[in-house]
Amino acid sequence: MNRWVGKVAVVTGASAGIGAALCEKLVKEGLQVIGFARRAEPIEELSKKLRGQKGKLYALRVGVSNPDEIVTAFQWVKDNLGPTHILINNAGIAINTSLSDGDYDKWKQILDVNVLGLSVATREAVKQMKENKIDGHIVHLNSVYGHTIVKKQFNMYFASKYAVTALAETLINEINEEKLKIKVTVSAT
Repeated sequence: MNRWVGKVAVVTGASAGIGAALCEKLVKEGLQVIGFARRAEPIEELSKKLRGQKGKLYALRVGVSNPDEIVTAFQWVKDNLGPTHILINNAGIAINTSLSDGDYDKWKQILDVNVLGLSVATREAVKQMKENKIDGHIVHLNSVYGHTIVKKQFNMYFASKYAVTALAETLINEINEEKLKIKVTVSAT
């Protein structure tokens, strides 16, 4: 972790659970961490708790289903803290719906957060890494359901997690083609 001390990390879905725990760990390791979430207040509270640590936590209200908010947030990061070195795509939602009688709005909600939001955040982070010749790291927190299906409910969630797996693999191909020094990790939770 020493190579990342003082560097900038973005964590989506940072207001609770795994996202909040990741923010806390990265701050304690000395990174400048920006937590994106629909609710900034829990991140602000965690930031207060982490005062005096080696790094610092910043809270930005960002709905990852809104591409404009993601782009604006990454610009804020660049303008205020410098370019992104690490992106952890943690935000995700699971809604019980099926394909045979499911609700379009629920399907869209899942895909907007789990696939399109992840894609926009990845694009913006890679853009900053390329512009600044950063040896960065993109992490997609995925699910074991990106590799297996267990029941008919949550089918769009499963599809979204399979998409995350495919997106990571194609991103690796893109990075290798361009000979960039950006690492891509997919971690199943």
